[in-house]
Amino acid sequence: MFRDLIMKSIVTGGAGFIGSHVVDALVSRGDEVHVIDNLSAGKRERVNPKAQLHEKDIRNFDEIAPIFVGADLVFHLAALPRVQPSIIDPRTTHDVNVTGALNVLVASRDSQVKRVVYSASSSAYGDQDSMPLREDMPASPLSPYGLQKYIGELQCRLFSVVYGMETVSLRYFNVYGPGAAADGAYSLVIGKFLDQRSKGEPMTVVPDGTQSRDFTHVRDVVRANLLAAESSKVGKGEVINIGGGHDHSVLEVAALIGGPTVFVEPRLEPKRTLADITKAKTLLGWEPTIDFKQGIEELKKMHGIT
Repeated sequence: MFRDLIMKSIVTGGAGFIGSHVVDALVSRGDEVHVIDNLSAGKRERVNPKAQLHEKDIRNFDEIAPIFVGADLVFHLAALPRVQPSIIDPRTTHDVNVTGALNVLVASRDSQVKRVVYSASSSAYGDQDSMPLREDMPASPLSPYGLQKYIGELQCRLFSVVYGMETVSLRYFNVYGPGAAADGAYSLVIGKFLDQRSKGEPMTVVPDGTQSRDFTHVRDVVRANLLAAESSKVGKGEVINIGGGHDHSVLEVAALIGGPTVFVEPRLEPKRTLADITKAKTLLGWEPTIDFKQGIEELKKMHGIT
């Protein structure tokens, strides 16, 4: 859609797990890529050397706004992720996840950016009575984080309605792959299990291990971002599930990785997530391509787990 000239693309959170993969893909296709990241969670060494890193905080509008001048596309991935930090400190996470997102949208509007692709979260669904999870279900977040990411979706839609700016929100379902974080009480279970196994420790399972998640490989998520940036069928604030379309229990994940497990204290979390990806197929021409078992085997080899 926008490929006639070299594109100036901005990736907020481009030093993070998913963001750095998006940056690599944009660099590979020839974009002029600018990364905005305060490195609070991101790592400088993750940033592609062909991209320009701006060590700025999205909460500071005056600092980030000049970077947007002349930009064509914005991929907004910067956030303070995970549930538990938002419960402990809802004000700081709100400032980053809500006010920061607003700053990005205003800067994009002021610079007449062609489209903003917003990284939303399946945590907006909370617990639902039926599966799979569809975008037309009412949001019911169980944490400040889930609420904050949902507010970001609403902001995007309003900017499309009020200002005519093209936006699209992608609701990610448990993204895994190379570089995923393993630390923190609410880190993604795959990254945590791999880290524990590589250290010779048992994998910690929240009782009773039957809770299940829809896991999506980061390379599939990157492809969804690029398609969302260029599809002529989106741009009006649409919300689209980006998931594997299948769910796997925590015990199943542990069995695929292999090794001893130990049960730990339970926590507040949805019992199950499973994405309906019909909308992604229709509007983006996207569906996952990486088999979950193959994705786990790839990660096991990278971690030296046999």
